[in-house]
Amino acid sequence: MKIKLLTTIAMLMLWCCSATNAQVIAKLTLPAANNSIGAPVYINLDAITSIPDSLLTLREITGKNSTAVPFQIETGYHRYLWWMVNNKNGASKRVFELVKTSSPSSSATAALQLTTTNGTVLITENGKNVLQYNFATHYPPAGVDTVFKRSGFIHPLWTPSGNVLTRINPPDHYHHMGLWNPWTHVLFENKEVDFWNIGDKKGTVRFSNFISKYSGNVYAGFKALQQHVAFNIPEAGMEKTAMNEVWDIKVYNAGGNMWLCDFTSSLNCATNSPVTLKEYRYGGFGFRATEEWNNANSKVFTSEGKTRKEADASTARWCMIDGDLEKGHGGILFMSFPSNYNFPEPMRVWPVDANKRGDVFFSFSPTRNKDWLLEPQKNYVLKYRMLIYDGTITPQQAEEVWKSFAHPPEVKIEKVGISNL
Repeated sequence: MKIKLLTTIAMLMLWCCSATNAQVIAKLTLPAANNSIGAPVYINLDAITSIPDSLLTLREITGKNSTAVPFQIETGYHRYLWWMVNNKNGASKRVFELVKTSSPSSSATAALQLTTTNGTVLITENGKNVLQYNFATHYPPAGVDTVFKRSGFIHPLWTPSGNVLTRINPPDHYHHMGLWNPWTHVLFENKEVDFWNIGDKKGTVRFSNFISKYSGNVYAGFKALQQHVAFNIPEAGMEKTAMNEVWDIKVYNAGGNMWLCDFTSSLNCATNSPVTLKEYRYGGFGFRATEEWNNANSKVFTSEGKTRKEADASTARWCMIDGDLEKGHGGILFMSFPSNYNFPEPMRVWPVDANKRGDVFFSFSPTRNKDWLLEPQKNYVLKYRMLIYDGTITPQQAEEVWKSFAHPPEVKIEKVGISNL
């Protein structure tokens, strides 16, 4: 009888230790979905617990089994818990548990890394190049007017198999810089400025400084301050910053030879003077595609079912561009967020005979058909997401990915344990 009692006490102590070592804080339930491509999900962690980040783990529950899930915590005014929901098809809901452990988790090398060298920031995923942000001043090819020098742009942008999708300083448009976000006809202090056509010597965009950089198992990225500088204001030979812009770039591994990249631009007036982004056929988030693409080996398709011949000046939630490359086939899906100015956004898509061979250029141009007034002491945000892929995707998949961006699944949160131990 005494031995049985001791055994019972020992089992209870073991159970208590186990419960202490791994206490479930909350159950997180996602609704059923048939998405075929992985997507990031996030919740406000502060609303659940104030337990230190290092003592938290996340696991997915499937029946009686549990699987550890990589996660990442974004810190700021609030903490946000991020993780990727992979492309598991089916009608079942997804259930995750947030768990408190008794000891800090070990810090293994993150899958998504950011490194800074020689005026560039390189983001990689498990050793594969994803994108490079150029913050040092880049000069055009020898013999070209140095007025085309530029900083603060993305090039190269790679596919998972290593194809380069972007191009800079093409002879037909030396001011084209891979992925970039300048504005064309701009009214500032009663003068017209052009931050796009920098060859006109009316203005440019310059990198200023980094606000933050981060690596992790869910995403890697950075926030960078860029300045839109007007020339000859207030007088000839002088310059003045008209707008400050913060780029917030996040790269995720979506799995299945795909990457996701969030591109968020926050604009505000740098002085007490308002800035008007005037109506014009292009300006804003632009993409100059690889020289490998032409009208015979690439295609454009929008959320409204328009091809390259009809896409220009039309509006869309997303635009898919892909084509043949040195290493097979690949492409990019551009997505616009519903809160963006003038959504669904007008687009600039070059015609099929551009530069005679059908070179590819794309831009979401929210000011294509109306002005946009930016007032002092206000912040204006444009949010875009890109899916970069090898092979091809279907219009149905493109719509699924856009929906997961524009309308993220609502995570049902059920607190289980005492969250603030």
